[in-house]
Amino acid sequence: MPPDVDWQVTPAFQPNPKDYAFDLDAALAAVVSLKSTIPDDAFTAGVLGTERSGSGVLIDRSGLVLTIGYLITEAESIWLGLSDGRTVPGHALGYDQATGFGLVQALARIDVPALPLGRSRSLDVGARVIIGGAGGRSRSIAAIVVGRQEFAGYWEYVLDEAIFTAPAHPFWGGSAMIGPKGDLCGIASLRLDQSKNEESGDQLNMIVPIDLLPPILDDLKTLGRPKAPPRPWLGLYAVEVDGKVVVAGLADAGPAERAGLAAGDVVLSVAGNQVATLAGFFRGVWALGEAGVTVPLTISHEGDVGEVAIKSGDRNRFLKAPRLH
Repeated sequence: MPPDVDWQVTPAFQPNPKDYAFDLDAALAAVVSLKSTIPDDAFTAGVLGTERSGSGVLIDRSGLVLTIGYLITEAESIWLGLSDGRTVPGHALGYDQATGFGLVQALARIDVPALPLGRSRSLDVGARVIIGGAGGRSRSIAAIVVGRQEFAGYWEYVLDEAIFTAPAHPFWGGSAMIGPKGDLCGIASLRLDQSKNEESGDQLNMIVPIDLLPPILDDLKTLGRPKAPPRPWLGLYAVEVDGKVVVAGLADAGPAERAGLAAGDVVLSVAGNQVATLAGFFRGVWALGEAGVTVPLTISHEGDVGEVAIKSGDRNRFLKAPRLH
């Protein structure tokens, strides 16, 4: 996340307007800075901090800003920095746990053209894109799509097909992935170490594809979350180690902790179905029903194999509701 000091991307990695068939500066003007404050007693404060900063993208002239949800989860205040130098307050409208998208409504008029939504499925590996951070060209990266594949995050999160770009933006959270037509094709979520394709550099950005937004956008604006039933949530953090799913940590007072799971436990199966990957584990849990369903796990604890039944929860019920300025 960008510090409160002047900085810029190394000039060699900045996008050159001559390389694009659209108005680069106009497109980047739709990218805004975002700062949020979170109460000390918020559920996510210990993991994500109480002061968060990144970027967002204006997607509608009414002041709708799309960002990555972890920047605004449980926020009690949000401030948006515009390309014309103004700072305006914002309100967290919604957050989708499944995609990771967050939506903010600016609480003041924004006289900046919005960035139109593109189609992320049109971007093949090798496509040239821009990872645009707030602040224009000097804070943006000319990048290439280097991969499209499944991504599973330790916090009970799976994307069927995430987009990976290189070189990585140094302050990625909420940055815009702008496609060859000058439209918004994704939102940057993470920076990851690259281990499979050394030719692409040492680090990548993981991008949430914009094609996941239209089916849920109206719900985020009106309900604050998709109207589909929430997925069952266990409240654990897991990693893959040598073909095994290992519990790395537990959310305080979450379902898994209440059921007695511990860090170091190995998850062998979900409802009798063997699991060996994070994606397989999480999908096995979600296939059992909606939040509240009991999830039977076979666990290896310090070498002893046993059964544990976890009554799942709705993650959103553990979070503080957003506050209006």
